[in-house]
Amino acid sequence: MPTYAAVDLGATSGRVVNVAIDSDSITLEPVHRFRSPTLAGPNGDLRWDVARLRSEIEAGLASAADRARLRSVAVDSWAVDYGLLDNNGRSVGPVHAYRSHRTDGIMESVVDRLGREHIYEVTGIQFLPFNTMYQLVASETAGELDAAAHLLMVPDLINNHLCGSTTNDVTNASTTQLLDARTHEWSTALCDELGIRRSLFPSLHQPGATLGTIRGELASNHPNLDGLRVVACGSHDTASAIAGAPIDPSRPSIYISCGTWALVGCELTAPLTTVEALQANVTNELGVGNSTRFLKNVTGLWLLEECRRWWESTGLHLPIDELITAAAAVPGGQSVIDPDDSRLVGPEDMPEKIRAVCHASAQYVPDSPAEVARVIIDSLAMSFRRTVRTIESISGRPAEVIHLVGGGSSNGLLARLAASACERPVLCGPVEATVVGNALVQAIADGVLEDLATGRRLVESALSPVLVEPQTTIAWATLEDRLEATSVTARRVDSDGENR
Repeated sequence: MPTYAAVDLGATSGRVVNVAIDSDSITLEPVHRFRSPTLAGPNGDLRWDVARLRSEIEAGLASAADRARLRSVAVDSWAVDYGLLDNNGRSVGPVHAYRSHRTDGIMESVVDRLGREHIYEVTGIQFLPFNTMYQLVASETAGELDAAAHLLMVPDLINNHLCGSTTNDVTNASTTQLLDARTHEWSTALCDELGIRRSLFPSLHQPGATLGTIRGELASNHPNLDGLRVVACGSHDTASAIAGAPIDPSRPSIYISCGTWALVGCELTAPLTTVEALQANVTNELGVGNSTRFLKNVTGLWLLEECRRWWESTGLHLPIDELITAAAAVPGGQSVIDPDDSRLVGPEDMPEKIRAVCHASAQYVPDSPAEVARVIIDSLAMSFRRTVRTIESISGRPAEVIHLVGGGSSNGLLARLAASACERPVLCGPVEATVVGNALVQAIADGVLEDLATGRRLVESALSPVLVEPQTTIAWATLEDRLEATSVTARRVDSDGENR
């Protein structure tokens, strides 16, 4: 059976998975999993350990080629981060991690100078302080661009290592807030206004393009990889995840790709850069097949994972399945928080931060890990409820069904609460939507599948997503009113200049 290696890099962990695809089946074989390695910079900034990342990918691909005769490999990753190369193809400076504080205050300065409406009209991209646009301003200020000749987003930085390619996938390029949403080309005007050399930005390729073949030392050390085709997938992991969702274009739907982040949106044929979209800070990113992913980023399961990490540091080991089962036994709706609350930023004691937010809003303060987990999951469902309504209202496309994909789709409590909060049936799966979407694009490029619609029908038949019907479990409207009241209070406190 044709087999494709999918390299999927997340901000927490990465993996290499062999995906076998034919007209009737999709089979996944995890080959290698590893932590996404970071380093602390001299000024306390956070950087990706790219050398170690490459080493882990090489080990995974070697193992993947030992297990199956591969047809190709493709790489996807998180968005916005990039590496710089000089004219000889050597790395220039560090690859900064988006959670670094080096961009603090830059977004506000750039928006004041260029205008929020102008930037959004060109790019249609959500304003987030770690967008590539603001990272590049920080790099320019630090002199990091002086010796640079090429900018490559993280997946194409890896592709460059594998096969020497120096072009960039359009789906990840669209997250930079420097791509024109309508022409799908780099915005020369924005580059000029920012004082960033346009020559830094490489030509663009579409998902499905063949970028080259594995060569050099990797091929010499692992003959099974010699000459293996490197193919572009939707290199932004969300683009691959949505490609792997069994979306039926005849049935209006919303997707929620839930992992560290939750991406809530719908597929459109063209960007929406209306005043309403700008006010709601909704983004227009490019997807596989020239689609527009009209979506909003909200905090996802990162909160729960940060709590588990903290508990682990104190000697309390809580397997995720056991924690969710315990949370399901806790009464729902006791407390609700905004997962995007700025008080929850940072890697310190997350359970205590959540307790502090609940206390400040005069809600029940969770004590046990199960209670803390229940507050998080209730709050994620509420966040989905509010964001789904925003997407439906601005797009004018009421959804009949919600596709929940990614790691969150295996969380039965979250799926049930999402269906209840959003008052829509939720179709759960595939859990490995990103890997599946990555491999579908490779199979289409290989001629095994006709197109993405064929691939999505195959996902539905072969991977059997689970349908969760909505049931009234919590008085969501009352809970939403409480959340809004506490948010207004918090904003008043901020405006008075007091610490939260």
